[in-house]
Amino acid sequence: MALFLNEHDVRQIANMPLALQAVEEALRQHALGRAVNIPRERTRVQKGALHILQGAVDSLDVIGFKAYTSTREGNRFLVHLYHATSGRLEAIIEANFMGMLRTGAASGIASRYLSRPDASVVGLFGAGWQARGQLAALCAVRPIRQAKVFARDRQRLEAFCREQARQLNIEVLPAQDPEQVVRDSDIVTTVTTSATPLFDSEWLTPGCHINAVGSNALIRAEIDEKTIRRCDPVVVDAKDVAARECGDLLPLLEKGRIRWSQIQELGDIIIDRLPGRTSPTQISLFESHGMAIQDLMLAAYVLQQAKKQGLGMDLPFGD
Repeated sequence: MALFLNEHDVRQIANMPLALQAVEEALRQHALGRAVNIPRERTRVQKGALHILQGAVDSLDVIGFKAYTSTREGNRFLVHLYHATSGRLEAIIEANFMGMLRTGAASGIASRYLSRPDASVVGLFGAGWQARGQLAALCAVRPIRQAKVFARDRQRLEAFCREQARQLNIEVLPAQDPEQVVRDSDIVTTVTTSATPLFDSEWLTPGCHINAVGSNALIRAEIDEKTIRRCDPVVVDAKDVAARECGDLLPLLEKGRIRWSQIQELGDIIIDRLPGRTSPTQISLFESHGMAIQDLMLAAYVLQQAKKQGLGMDLPFGD
């Protein structure tokens, strides 16, 4: 029988260390040619959209997809896992919490390989659901002591800062403006839906690392051209994914102001095929868009633990 895991089940198992392990391994397997990732497909209607990411990981004998809908009522996420050899359905897993962890973990792994080892101050744009995962991941991979956060809703921002300071045991400050977020920050992370750049490149400190998370559509742009042209290296999770939806990079690529040969994949840095950061003064950029294999790897790890702990509900199909 296939197993169904709801959000409550997932929260009893999934955590940031597990997500970091899953995402790093997924990127490694992809770089080694042992995983297949298909860029996101979207079906849009007037009242909403269906988004599907699919892929396979040979080492786990897993194939599957994540499907989520986005409407005015919000987003709903499900991961479907299949046994690749037999084609048998293994599990259907609710994936809101799991997706937040995975998205944060991607920035965490990028920061592990691209930020300076002594990075301790974070500048964060965004105070929503996804921002929680971003900050938790950074604290897990670097000795973070302070985070400066900016969001448009001041009440929501201050509540976020209080909550994160308690949970992470670091100083989390509500910033007065974008410049305060960026100035003197070792890592700058953007996790918004902004259609216009969030900060001026002149505010960046040499040696800073940037995680740009929100620009996963052509109508979105968190990072401006001057900032991108200052960055070396410029890194993505997967070039074929970025080629479809990176609102930060695609306009520059189309104008010939940067070239695909200048852009690295994070997995190639993980396996030492490419160097990544080579100087403590470089400004590095990671453009995060998400890969199906990251979700599948984390879902497979969660499923393994769920079976050991007796969690979940048997579905009347799957054999």
